[in-house]
Amino acid sequence: MRVTRPQHAQVIPLDRAERQRKPTQDGPTVEPTPLRPTPAVEPAAGLRGALADALGFARRRLTGDYTVDQFGFDPELTDAVLLPPLRAVYRHWFRVKVTGAENLPETGGALVVSNHSGTLPWDALMTAVAVKDNRDRYLRMLGADLVFQTPLLGALARKSGQTLACNPDAEQLLRAGELVGVWPEGFKGVGKPFSDRYKLQRFGRGGFVSAALRTGVPIVPCSIVGAEEIYPKIADVKPLARLLGLPYFPITPFFPLLGPLGAVPLPSKWHIHFGAPVSTADYATDDDPVVVFTVTDQIRETIQQTLYRMLNQRGNPFLG
Repeated sequence: MRVTRPQHAQVIPLDRAERQRKPTQDGPTVEPTPLRPTPAVEPAAGLRGALADALGFARRRLTGDYTVDQFGFDPELTDAVLLPPLRAVYRHWFRVKVTGAENLPETGGALVVSNHSGTLPWDALMTAVAVKDNRDRYLRMLGADLVFQTPLLGALARKSGQTLACNPDAEQLLRAGELVGVWPEGFKGVGKPFSDRYKLQRFGRGGFVSAALRTGVPIVPCSIVGAEEIYPKIADVKPLARLLGLPYFPITPFFPLLGPLGAVPLPSKWHIHFGAPVSTADYATDDDPVVVFTVTDQIRETIQQTLYRMLNQRGNPFLG
């Protein structure tokens, strides 16, 4: 015979809010199931947004609905097409460390002066990425004639904001409040042999100093360690360079021995340092050759001594 235990009746409130507030005696409160659960974030939403941006970019390119300045600089193309692959190399291949970015002005013109090395001018490109990522400004680089005479490369250089390394263009950009980058060693610096690494070459005639003095903008010395190791230049085939119209034809341990593979830069660890700005407002003249030489020598010596300090603090060139 089965005995049935007496059941106690439970009063259920008619008010829904009251039901949710009062727990039963048999256990803890059970939260009610929402009538419309919050939908999960759809992964494809980000892809759709990126696709829409890409289509919008393509439409503006096809219809000409974009702006460039008088030098041919195209900010939209630079941000969408040119900077992303350079940023990948900057972050994952050279693993660039940046110090002193606070010395770059947030607004207004300034002249960034840097050492030049590495056989191919990767240092200029990495400096431009460093300025954009750390100060959110474009570095308007001054390039050699050879850059703009090279098919496709010259057009891309113009689109990315570069212009010819001449005083009128530099002064116009500086007066417009732009950050201008210059590498005064030129081909003597970028093409020097590996045995002369981190030894600054002559800084030309000081034309960059004259441009800064005429416009009254500060000069920011920039020192780069790491670029010298990407293509260790051990020889120069001068007859072949003259035949091709190049300033030099480099021989490295891997090029031309490994063909196109030898053109891949070695993954050295980089350090870019922006030094304290040098004011030009205290100089009364911009035509005095003594003043130009003095400021040029000051900037060069600042960069050279900074390079020595950075090298002393560096560990393995490829591990950091």
